Amino acid sequence: MAEANKKENFFVRSGKRISRWFREMRSELKKVVWPSKSQMINNTLVVLACVLVVGVFIWVFDAVAGLVVNGIITLIKG
Repeated sequence: MAEANKKENFFVRSGKRISRWFREMRSELKKVVWPSKSQMINNTLVVLACVLVVGVFIWVFDAVAGLVVNGIITLIKG
């Protein structure tokens, strides 16, 4: 009777939690709808285009800011 109420040790509880986590992960991964090859290519091209546009924007902003800072420094030096 005392053994029926005995709490499981740390390793048994951890093992049960880990196995439950893997079972739940496996069931969730079965629900995933993976993109097709054409969708993957399209999404990759969109991401690359966005990265290129943002990169060019940052480059132009950096160049203009550098010119403004150099102009201010030149005005202060005289």
